[in-house]
Amino acid sequence: MSWTPEELAQARTQLVDAVTRFARSEIAPHVSEWDAAGEFPRELYRRAAGLGLLGLGYPEALGGSDAPYALRMPVWRALCRHGASGGVQASLFSHNIALPLVVLLASDEVKREVVPPVLAGEQIAALAITEPGGGSDVAQLRTTARRDGGDYVIDGEKIFITSGMRADWITLAVRTDATRKGAGGISLIVVPGASAGLSRTRLDKMGWLSSDTAHLRFDGVRVSARYLLGGEGEGFKAIMGNFNGERLGLAAGAVGYAEACLDEALAWARQRTAFGQPLVQHQVIRHKLVDMRQRICVSSAWLDAVAARADAGDMGPDWVAEVCTLKNQATQTMQFCADAGVQILGGMGYMRGTVCERLYREVKVVTIGGGTEEIMKELAARQWGF
Repeated sequence: MSWTPEELAQARTQLVDAVTRFARSEIAPHVSEWDAAGEFPRELYRRAAGLGLLGLGYPEALGGSDAPYALRMPVWRALCRHGASGGVQASLFSHNIALPLVVLLASDEVKREVVPPVLAGEQIAALAITEPGGGSDVAQLRTTARRDGGDYVIDGEKIFITSGMRADWITLAVRTDATRKGAGGISLIVVPGASAGLSRTRLDKMGWLSSDTAHLRFDGVRVSARYLLGGEGEGFKAIMGNFNGERLGLAAGAVGYAEACLDEALAWARQRTAFGQPLVQHQVIRHKLVDMRQRICVSSAWLDAVAARADAGDMGPDWVAEVCTLKNQATQTMQFCADAGVQILGGMGYMRGTVCERLYREVKVVTIGGGTEEIMKELAARQWGF
């Protein structure tokens, strides 16, 4: 579907308004409760699906709806700003890092089996790449998938898996050729969550408390070969490409979280008095708020520009480098705004239940997830030929 600028603007306004109402009513009031519980109700998936949020950007034939990055990024940003919980957003939309590989590489039969129920909010999808012995160095993963007749037999471990505790489908990175070192022997396979030999252990974290994060173990897990995504040895390139979408989403979310911190800090500064006048009347506080807004504006403009290039099909090495550096810029903006917000709120900023306190704890995982700042810089340097 091609969009006219007017159609896109109208759709963006309508969707952002709907998402804002959804986040304010269905997410924000319950975040502290869900953090304490370590998860949120599965019903939230169905409610999000009912608004069409889970299917944005996926093929209509599989239950999705056409949506360019110029539409998806503002929606994601609004969810993060008004929901103000990285834990909820991470798990509620974990399919956005798991399903693109299925859509890209799976057979039509497997696509029809896996994708529609996830987009309908009936099932949950997770991506499993990171292992206990290594994170960003994907080429060195050790989980194996050995062909045995019409099946693959999987052995190994994955860690830090978002939605890992209750995922119905796991898009798994494996080594199908044990004789090949590095990227060449890596493949992708979809593992049904009910598979025998799959065990899960919940992990405790600094932030994202309402997101179920797991350590997965595969002990002789037998999976039909029809769940292989693409051909054997084709996984590494697909994983690297998939990271670009994840990093762009993380950047959009970070801008939204930074806005959430500014929203709370400004509201507090207007109502809290010190030395006989509202905090916002003190120059030092106003300057902090301006510094926050300045960084948000810069990151927002860059996000829009990178999204526009993606929608135009301009996704070469220079674009990849921009995605990496944008992710660093946006997450650093979030980090600055969370810190400034806590400082403006003072003692209240150190209390559980405030937005700034929650996002202050959550910011580190956003700077690490999808590739650390250091990895982003190195990848950008290579793409730019430095």
